[in-house]
Amino acid sequence: MPATLPTAHQSFLAFDFGLKRIGVASGSRLLGGAEPRGTLRGGDFDGIAALIKTWQPDALVIGVPRHPDGAPHEMTAKAQAFGRRLAGRFHLPVFEVDERYTSVDAEDAGAQDVDAAAATLILEQFFREHP
Repeated sequence: MPATLPTAHQSFLAFDFGLKRIGVASGSRLLGGAEPRGTLRGGDFDGIAALIKTWQPDALVIGVPRHPDGAPHEMTAKAQAFGRRLAGRFHLPVFEVDERYTSVDAEDAGAQDVDAAAATLILEQFFREHP
């Protein structure tokens, strides 16, 4: 997965990966903001394809969960495999973001769609890390 952010990448779709649900957000690097776009059921690549067709992102961002100490766990590998599938299927760059606590933060903020809100937080974090 690319480590640096070329300036050509301006619009993004972000995913909060889960086996049962995948939260989605879109955003623009120019504005530095993100908006929730709903939740898909896990493995819904047709739904992801429709979102990519609609939003036409330059790149994708996925949240990769880790233990609080940063160590990987079972879902870390599954999220990374999801990212590889996205890259292979849609031929777009995929960037990873450490997404510890995004779902908790979304719940604490009172989000109605926690998964989409978590994807929004993931994309906003990406923008902070890649100004």
